[in-house]
Amino acid sequence: MTDPLPVTRADVEAAHAAIRPLVRRTPVIAVERSVLGLGDGSPLALKLEQLQHTGSFKARGASWNLLSGDLPEAGVAGASGGNHGAALAWAAARAGVPCDIFVFSHTPDAKAKRIEGYGARVHRVSSDFDELMAATHDHVDATGARLVHAYDQPGTLAGQGTVALEFLADADVDTLLVATGGGGLIGGMAAYAENRVKVVSVEPEACPQMHAALEAGKPVPVPSSGYARDSLGPALIGALGFAVAQQFVDDAVLVPDDAIRGAQATLWDRLRLVVEPGGAAALAALTSGAYQPEPDERVGVLLCGANVDAVHWPD
Repeated sequence: MTDPLPVTRADVEAAHAAIRPLVRRTPVIAVERSVLGLGDGSPLALKLEQLQHTGSFKARGASWNLLSGDLPEAGVAGASGGNHGAALAWAAARAGVPCDIFVFSHTPDAKAKRIEGYGARVHRVSSDFDELMAATHDHVDATGARLVHAYDQPGTLAGQGTVALEFLADADVDTLLVATGGGGLIGGMAAYAENRVKVVSVEPEACPQMHAALEAGKPVPVPSSGYARDSLGPALIGALGFAVAQQFVDDAVLVPDDAIRGAQATLWDRLRLVVEPGGAAALAALTSGAYQPEPDERVGVLLCGANVDAVHWPD
């Protein structure tokens, strides 16, 4: 007998009903493949989740976490490469509670400033994930603040999974391409999809946590580096997202950093869309050939974040 999944389709539906007044239903647009230099075939459906509050899908999981649990006087705390921190700070400000965010020393200034702009206290720790989490847990233990995990809590998965609910309601697709970091996004989306459509995990070659875990049959430590490290480079894939992926993720592909840069540039040049490296990774699976759809396969691509420093914009 298999263990019950940490998040189900019904959990995602409950989360969506609760957070719908708080988050944006980001648009889905149809784009001819030729416009993106991909030749002929069915149009691509792009969900523009980079237009979400705080610039990423993370606002969904943060909102649902705060709605579905107690909020102590000390507020909430989280460890983040940047996007989760901004989302949690934004949600905490709306809820009127304090927020402390612990970030990597290499977190881009654009993301740290955005977190501070929502009223949270930012603590830069180091480039080591274990040290980052240890500092966060020390704060929680000392203050009584509530820990909101960026990707390895059921509430986070359920909230992020609402992206799939909207995407599949607004577009008729066979396949969803989803960038994977810690596994909260793809775990929630795959839990909602329940094999109704094909779900493909896309990671940078330099951050292959989900790919390595699926090959090993369990989460395994993998060094992270490269262009999209800040959003797609946890030390270990989340146990909850991995559990869902084992059942409902159909494929896991890897893309080089140059392909991610190229996808960013293409989205700007052809569609005038600004996305961060992690936000462009799913499209890079197509532009690089890492994922090759069938000629009539209807593909949906999630653009999941837009928090990028202008000085880091690809040429």
